[in-house]
Amino acid sequence: MYSNEFEDAFASFLDRHEYDEAENYLFSMVRLAFAAGWKAAGGEPPKAERIYELIPGGKGEKE
Repeated sequence: MYSNEFEDAFASFLDRHEYDEAENYLFSMVRLAFAAGWKAAGGEPPKAERIYELIPGGKGEKE
């Protein structure tokens, strides 16, 4: 459908840090909008959760 030049340029765009940052903000906005709709429809608001958890015991760590 598109030329190889277009596909290469688009792939380069997706590999940039700026795209990752924009995608993160877009995801956050969609999640907030969904949560607001969910709450407006009578659902319980989402509970705050940890996004990640650091687990001790990696390389180089002494016991």
